[in-house]
Amino acid sequence: MALTRSMMRRAAVAWQKGAGNRIPTTRVVNTAMNDNCPILISPSLVSLDLPEIWPTNSTTHDFPLTCKCSDEQTAAIIDGKSIADEIMLRISCEVRRMKESIGKVPGLAVILVGQRRDSQTYVRNKIKACEEAGIKSLITELPDNCEDDEVLNALSRFNKEPSVHGILVQLPLPQHLNVGKILDLLSLEKDVDGFHPLNMGNLAMRGREPLFIPCTPKGCIELLIRSGLEIMGKKAVVIGRSNIVGLPTSLLLQRHHATVSIVHAFTRNPEQITCEADIVVAAAGVPNLVRGNWLKPGAVVIDVGTNPIEDPGCEHGYRLTGDVCYEEAVRVASAITPVPGGVGPMTIAMLLSNTLDSAKRAYDFP
Repeated sequence: MALTRSMMRRAAVAWQKGAGNRIPTTRVVNTAMNDNCPILISPSLVSLDLPEIWPTNSTTHDFPLTCKCSDEQTAAIIDGKSIADEIMLRISCEVRRMKESIGKVPGLAVILVGQRRDSQTYVRNKIKACEEAGIKSLITELPDNCEDDEVLNALSRFNKEPSVHGILVQLPLPQHLNVGKILDLLSLEKDVDGFHPLNMGNLAMRGREPLFIPCTPKGCIELLIRSGLEIMGKKAVVIGRSNIVGLPTSLLLQRHHATVSIVHAFTRNPEQITCEADIVVAAAGVPNLVRGNWLKPGAVVIDVGTNPIEDPGCEHGYRLTGDVCYEEAVRVASAITPVPGGVGPMTIAMLLSNTLDSAKRAYDFP
């Protein structure tokens, strides 16, 4: 019996209606061999790709929340902007050296589909950073209702353009587009976002090295290392399992010999698991999901969340809020990244670093 789309929809609806953190299973009874002794056939071992829908009320979990907040701030602030500025300065120097030596500069091409405000902001910041570093930038903007072929054609042009060393397809894409098909076409040598299946596969396998590490996970690890925070042997929890952040971050933490747990929308008692972690990376895309009482006193918190919250008083009509309740977390954690000014600047710095590395490889430049 196949797992149909309608079954997947019913499973997602059941979850939304509060069916709990149970992952639905399909049981098929095969009576062909023996009517008196039916054989249970398991569903596909790959299982269902269910939507990641987080509960709106975290107090429904069974775990008694015993972690307590201090009356005063305990956390050192990890200043991602300052660290990113140092990296950007070095990138600018290398770009200048390349231009003076061989008359070439790195090139980054961006494909932006649709009118998502957060995606537009990210792309705007990336283009600005390229200009400041002396990196050539190109952008192709496509409408929300474009077809796969339009994205693939733009991607194919950039794949063939020798002055482009990095290609960024701004994710997420509209749901009707085939993300897998699009990323498969992306030239491996220009996959500066690190999302090509071969790059992800090499990241997952011990003894292999990806050409590029995804930018946000790479930025998270850089923040920990440059802040003098130990990773080896620590318990780490990654909240969220997206292909963009959660999955590659968990793989990268394992590469640094942390013991890693992943919390997702179907995890029972996520607070209990998170409260045992020395390092917490929050990447669920849910504003203020992680409260102070989710955290072990002295934990290190990396907040990847950049959730746009409408605010007419802000320049673009919204402000960015993290996945962690900052006001509570700073009274429990030993170190924390702010939002904005934490992981965001590092993501851009890592993107430009990957683009520079790609150009050096293309030109055999030391």
